[in-house]
Amino acid sequence: MTFFAASSLPALRHRIRRQPLAVVGVLLLVAFVVGGLAAPWLAPSNPAAIDLVHRLEGPSAAHWAGTDELGRDTLSRLLWGARLSLAVSVTVVSVSLASGITVGGLAGYLGGWVDTALTTFAMNTFLALPGILLAIAFAAFLGPGFTNLVLALAIGGWAGYARLVRAQVMAVRDREYVDAARALGANGLRIFFRHILPNIVQPILVQAAIGMAGVILAEATLSFLGLGIPAPAPSWGAMLNDARLHLFDSPHMVLFPAAAVAGAVLGFNFLGDALRDQLDPRTRLEMGL
Repeated sequence: MTFFAASSLPALRHRIRRQPLAVVGVLLLVAFVVGGLAAPWLAPSNPAAIDLVHRLEGPSAAHWAGTDELGRDTLSRLLWGARLSLAVSVTVVSVSLASGITVGGLAGYLGGWVDTALTTFAMNTFLALPGILLAIAFAAFLGPGFTNLVLALAIGGWAGYARLVRAQVMAVRDREYVDAARALGANGLRIFFRHILPNIVQPILVQAAIGMAGVILAEATLSFLGLGIPAPAPSWGAMLNDARLHLFDSPHMVLFPAAAVAGAVLGFNFLGDALRDQLDPRTRLEMGL
């Protein structure tokens, strides 16, 4: 994380030259987060307000990103859609990460039949199924809604975190500091949370950053299919679905939501790459960071 807290201006300039994509990712994410959190103040109008007189208008001084087929302001809907995507991605990654740390930590630390049961019958079963298809199936079964959307995406995403945590725990559970804590009488929970988890958090952070991008894309996909948040709540995927019939006569309805999804996904991917480079000592040494 020292990339974002450079001790001097020359050091900051050096890091920017070495990792320009990280800077782009941070700028994209700042725009995404600020737009989502400040949507009630930044949005020029009510995202659900219908104005049929000005429907399908292109970008103008009155509507910077144009209007949709119901005359709703596209920029306002983009900002509120960022708020929805931010809430869904943070919630899904938090739930998936908590489940992955629990299951993967138990499997990696205890080993034996616990590891076999959790890895063979839980992780491998979910990993064998395509995550997006699993999410579509659960979303169709549970129905639209924020809670159901989060559950559908978390069900398809926790196994990847569990697999990563299991591998990392197995790599450090027999280290000297863990044996020393065990010899001093520390119980399993204290050993895991005090000595193991802090030493495996780096790859988990990288995976979580990349996972945020995947959740945003999956949420847009489910909303495009009508399995996300029900209307009239603005969603980038739902906006793309509404724009299908106006691809040629009102291309702004497609371009702006698509650019928003692409920008958010690229931002998290660039951030994940920057974190990986920064947290890996060998990569950092090669890049001169």
